[in-house]
Amino acid sequence: MPAEHELVLTRLIDASCEKLFRCWTEPELLKQWFAPAPYTTPVAEVDLRVGGANRIVMKAPDGQEIPCPGTYLEIVPNRKLVFTDAYTGDWVPSGKPFMTVIVTFDDEAGQTRYTARVRHWSAEDKKAHEEMGFHQGWAQCADQLTALARTI
Repeated sequence: MPAEHELVLTRLIDASCEKLFRCWTEPELLKQWFAPAPYTTPVAEVDLRVGGANRIVMKAPDGQEIPCPGTYLEIVPNRKLVFTDAYTGDWVPSGKPFMTVIVTFDDEAGQTRYTARVRHWSAEDKKAHEEMGFHQGWAQCADQLTALARTI
């Protein structure tokens, strides 16, 4: 059951947990799937350690840049990533926290149960994320992630 203010996407993906984890943590792979096409991801920097920051920037077709910063809270290789935009790295508070993301990779007979849980600070933030296109955008990115993971 989802937590309060949580949005969830889950898929059974025909790729290993290891490949999906790599797609989430290796900058050159992140750039290939993270933004829903026709958006792109020109910037993906990863400091993969608890307290380390990721700096990801999506770019809209009109050229608008959308920063997606985060700080890692928990890292379990090939199993789980937890990050939040509440910090900008090394526990420096951000101006306005919006969400915490919990991504899990669970083996199911050689496939991976991929689950992305996005917990928001308020009902208003959750509603705003839904109106931004959470369900469609994260689903499209999951399709792109699946396609990439099959090639590596």
